[in-house]
Amino acid sequence: MSLKLFNTASRNLEDFIPREEGVVTMYNCGPTVYNYVHVGNLRAYVFADILRRTLELQGYRVEQVVNITDVGHLVSDQDEGDDKMEIGARREGKHVEEIIAVYSEAFHMDLALLQILPAKSYPRATAYIVEQRAMIETLAKKGYTYLTSDGIYFDTSRFPRYADFARLDVKGMKAGLRVDMGEKLNPTDFAVWKFSPEDLPAHADGRRREQEWDSPLGLPRKGFPGWHIECSAIIKKLLGDTIDIHTGGIDHIPIHHTNEIAQSECANDSPFVRFWLHSAFMNVDGEKMSKSLGNTYRLTDLHERGIPPLAFRYWLLTAHYRTQVNFTWKALAGAQSAYNRLTNFVIENLGASGSINKEYTNKLHTSLEDDLNTANAVALIWALMKDSALSLGDKLTTLYQFDDLLGLGLRDIVAKSTLAPVPHEVQALADSRKIAREEKNWVESDRLRDAIKEAGFEVKDTASGDQELSR
Repeated sequence: MSLKLFNTASRNLEDFIPREEGVVTMYNCGPTVYNYVHVGNLRAYVFADILRRTLELQGYRVEQVVNITDVGHLVSDQDEGDDKMEIGARREGKHVEEIIAVYSEAFHMDLALLQILPAKSYPRATAYIVEQRAMIETLAKKGYTYLTSDGIYFDTSRFPRYADFARLDVKGMKAGLRVDMGEKLNPTDFAVWKFSPEDLPAHADGRRREQEWDSPLGLPRKGFPGWHIECSAIIKKLLGDTIDIHTGGIDHIPIHHTNEIAQSECANDSPFVRFWLHSAFMNVDGEKMSKSLGNTYRLTDLHERGIPPLAFRYWLLTAHYRTQVNFTWKALAGAQSAYNRLTNFVIENLGASGSINKEYTNKLHTSLEDDLNTANAVALIWALMKDSALSLGDKLTTLYQFDDLLGLGLRDIVAKSTLAPVPHEVQALADSRKIAREEKNWVESDRLRDAIKEAGFEVKDTASGDQELSR
């Protein structure tokens, strides 16, 4: 069966075939490292990881690039407000490079905790300023840009297909415009380069910002690149004018990805991306995830509630990547319980020998080849677990094959879990059990032992009367 993917550009399922036999070029929009990424952001990277694993299942070598936005991302995402990196530095009383280091390291740590395979490279936008300026100069020579008092803008009216990708109603946007566009010619025009504001106090070395460079086109003012141009320039440099797959969240469709298409295709005179894939939003308790609402959570917040990162990954896989999900602590607790059952099965049957059941692995492959249907793949896990016709060894060996594609860390769960701290809730159960044993309340002691096991831990009584907890 061929791999079918939902292409945002066509709004249809399409058979995937790469441009070059045996090789897939893939770009995933990375984080803006002015703050920690939250669990909603991380959904896009788990989805991209499943995509990569599925492509490798097909026998492709995946050339994967994930950018690190460390400059040029304005607060509104529409060329207004301050640069997020400058805001982050002022917020913490640090230099921009310091917060880049902190939040980039935290991002990579989150990826590792979620068993996300490392990309070929994680290029920083600031390492490709030369390439961004070169692309801007190409666009200017072709007549696609114009100059304003605050920067260089792309004229979207010069690209007739600008509205096609996101199905934008540009005429309606113009008719309904209620705000001053300033010097922009069209409401959809966007900055490819911004000048450093002249009303800012200069640093000791004369700079208006920590991050600024000579502007393109020989312009005398210092400045910095717009957000969108970095992705186009990095892709051109590392992957080529045309790539196979570009991913991101659905919030990128109407602005960021639309602008990437416009500037790349105009600069390169080539199709930009063959397959666009987007993951849906994650809500929290039925509301949009937002820092202003105080409902953005990090993996560390989940850990403090006793929920390991891979239980969160398991929960994400229970829904299709194009389905909106609703984060609740109850849902996460249910996912943790299910994930614990899997880890317990592995621990209890460690070393059991068996054979891979081809019927189940073939069904798994079919599910993933159907637009990465992880929800069906998870359902197959439990069908496998309940299949009385299979030996425990066959189940374990087949489960490991599932794990290679779903990335749940089951092959090394024992080694990893011995290094993980015991959640407060589990320790409290163990403490209560110790009291019950001291009081010779064996019924309560057995009940608490079962509760500890349900949470994914084993408790052993030592000769000294103490208890040892392990996964």
